[in-house]
Amino acid sequence: MEPDRNVKKTVGFGVRRLALLSILTALCYVGRMVFQFIPNVQPVTAVLIILTLTLGMADGFIVAILSIVLTNFLLGMGPWTIAQIASFGFLIVVTGVFVKPFYCTNQKKIHRILFALFAFFGGLLYGFVISVISVKLMGINSFWAYYIAGIPFDLLHGLGNAGFYLILEPILVPLLAAYKKRY
Repeated sequence: MEPDRNVKKTVGFGVRRLALLSILTALCYVGRMVFQFIPNVQPVTAVLIILTLTLGMADGFIVAILSIVLTNFLLGMGPWTIAQIASFGFLIVVTGVFVKPFYCTNQKKIHRILFALFAFFGGLLYGFVISVISVKLMGINSFWAYYIAGIPFDLLHGLGNAGFYLILEPILVPLLAAYKKRY
C-alpha cells in the first residue's frame, strides 16, 4: 500500500526542519564564540528574534536552548545557564505574542529600523529578566545594585542586537520564508 502523497505532514521534525534548526544553532554557536571578546555583543538574540518572527516560538525555543547549552560547554556551565535559557525564553514569548502580529517578511526600510529598535530593547529586556533570575538563583541581596551594575552590558547587548538584526534580517528572512512556504 502506497502512502498518500497529498497528505501534508503538519507536526514533527523532518530532516529538513532538523537541518534548518541545526544550521541556525550553529550560526548562533559560531557567532557567540567569535564575538565572545566583546561583552554581550553576539548575534544570538537577533537570530532568535528573526527566527521567532518568521517561523514561530517553538523553533526559537529549540535554537535558544541548544545554542546556550552548546556554547556554555566551552564558555562555562553554571546556574547562569538556566537564567540565560529562561531570559531567552521570555524574550521569545514577548516576540511571538506581542511583536509577531506586526511583522511581515517583505519589510520596508522604516519597518526594519523599527524591528531593529525592538531588537535593541530586547537586549535591555533580556538584561532585566536575567538579573531578576540571577538574583534569585545566586542569592544576591540587592537586586537594584546588581541590575544597575549590568546596565552598560545591557546597552552593549542592545546595540549589538540592533546591528546584527539589520545585517542578518535581509539574509535570513528570505531563506526562512522560502523554507516556510515550501514545507
